Amino acid sequence: MVKKWYNFMTKLADLRPGDRVRLMDFGATDQGYRRKLLSLGMTCGVDALIVRIAPLGCPVQMEVRGTSLTLRCNEARHLEWKKV
Repeated sequence: MVKKWYNFMTKLADLRPGDRVRLMDFGATDQGYRRKLLSLGMTCGVDALIVRIAPLGCPVQMEVRGTSLTLRCNEARHLEWKKV
């Protein structure tokens, strides 16, 4: 049986510090937020490292292309990731 890549998709809330992930899809994010992510270098296929998660789960700090970014969980909840 061949496993499909979308079976391994995970959401931002399921990630832990130290996880290496790849952005697979923007999901149902609104167009303005998608543009903001694209301007920060968050394109489909980019690898990221989860650095830190705030005690209450939001925001999440990640390193993308050598830059540290923080994402609010309520804005980024639709992003689909794959663990690398």
